[in-house]
Amino acid sequence: MATAVVNGIRMHYRRIGEGSPIVLLHGWPQTGYAWRHVADDLAADHTVIVPDLRGYGRSDKPAGGMDKGTMAADLSALLRELGFERIAVAGHDRGGRVAHRWALDHPAEVSRLALLDIAPKPALAQMNREDAAQSWHWWFHRQRDLPELLVGADIPAYLNFFYQSMSHNRDAITPDAVDEYVRAFSRPGALRCGFDDYRADVIDDVRDEADAAAGRKPEMPMLVLWGEQGALASSSLLSNWQRHAHDVRGQAIADSGHFLPEEAPEGVARELRAFFG
Repeated sequence: MATAVVNGIRMHYRRIGEGSPIVLLHGWPQTGYAWRHVADDLAADHTVIVPDLRGYGRSDKPAGGMDKGTMAADLSALLRELGFERIAVAGHDRGGRVAHRWALDHPAEVSRLALLDIAPKPALAQMNREDAAQSWHWWFHRQRDLPELLVGADIPAYLNFFYQSMSHNRDAITPDAVDEYVRAFSRPGALRCGFDDYRADVIDDVRDEADAAAGRKPEMPMLVLWGEQGALASSSLLSNWQRHAHDVRGQAIADSGHFLPEEAPEGVARELRAFFG
């Protein structure tokens, strides 16, 4: 485990293995710990870097900067701090949004881009009633102060709701992992930063819409993975991403819901290994 000072914050990260570099970005409500099984697999052939994103885990929890542009700038600075010029990037959930922004803002740094179980932002405008009902927490998390007040009363119950309701293999996120995440989100400022991640969508939406209007798309090869048993399995996820990038392939991961790196680590590692080379 290590800590680097990047873009004005202290970022905690894990670095293992040797070879061409890969960075793995987690989502909410998790930390870099979510990638532990996949990271250990990939480390046989790659240098694998697994950070806790700004506001999460053991990384600093500043009063601002939870927009994806700033979070991507954190990672760009971490890349330089570690002495790499280009890196393959995989992001799950909110980490996928950060990865996508990194690819747009710093394209020379991202050699290949993998996004796990996340839809492109412009596609949100096409949400139907069922989609909105499944994504109710997006709107709840955007409220000011209220989520911290209510969730802070019982953090384990709130987090466990998502681990159970959004997974297919409900035993995949083990009690030890739940304890790790509960500790992480019980740290001072952690709930606020996690919800600020969603509140920053107001900023991110403007940039995403401007990029779409200008025709800006990631230029590097891109892989989209989703859980075969997850909420996105019945959507046109791949075709949506193909409209927002130049070179996109995709694959469902069997026996998995939303939390692919923990529900199906072998399948995820296999697809990432094949894509990243």
